[in-house]
Amino acid sequence: MDERKRDSIVAYLRRRMSEVGIELDDLAAAIAEDHIHQKTARYRSATGEIWSGDGEMPQWLKQAISAGQSIEHFAIERAALAMTEPRPKVDWSQDPFAGSRLAAAQPTHRDL
Repeated sequence: MDERKRDSIVAYLRRRMSEVGIELDDLAAAIAEDHIHQKTARYRSATGEIWSGDGEMPQWLKQAISAGQSIEHFAIERAALAMTEPRPKVDWSQDPFAGSRLAAAQPTHRDL
């Protein structure tokens, strides 16, 4: 990645964080909380909603099951097994958001 582009993005993010009062500790805590939730989640929707399997079943999962989908379809272990296949190499050198949660390699129809 171009160093100037990276510096520009970092400066923008720092400015926006200071405008809304976000500290680096807040950001680190939010990321840590996301990791905890990801580890305890047993089911995930296509839009990223998660459920640990405890308590009342969320509406998104109730609707999917009533539409005929199996609960195993949303199990995270199943998704983790699918991720063991080798992923295509991606050139992130020109991506200003490389390494952030905004960057995600989306498979094309040729990759399937």
